[in-house]
Amino acid sequence: MSVVLEIPDQVAHALRLPASEQQQSLMTELAVALYARGILSFGKARELTSLNRIEFGLLLGRRDIPRCYTEQDLEDDIAYARGQ
Repeated sequence: MSVVLEIPDQVAHALRLPASEQQQSLMTELAVALYARGILSFGKARELTSLNRIEFGLLLGRRDIPRCYTEQDLEDDIAYARGQ
């Protein structure tokens, strides 16, 4: 399933972004907003962007959006670092 969002032409033309950057910028804004509201996980929100994990985490930090980091996240990261 995919969701298509339609941006009215008047709004699209009013965006202060080059046309070539609009889609990616809007996807990033959507990802950040949904993550901040707890609607999407970090990984799924990041998938909406062209950013890797580190870049997305840094973007959240620059916007003062706290990262929801659970004990399970820590265990997963430790296991990954150990190559398990």
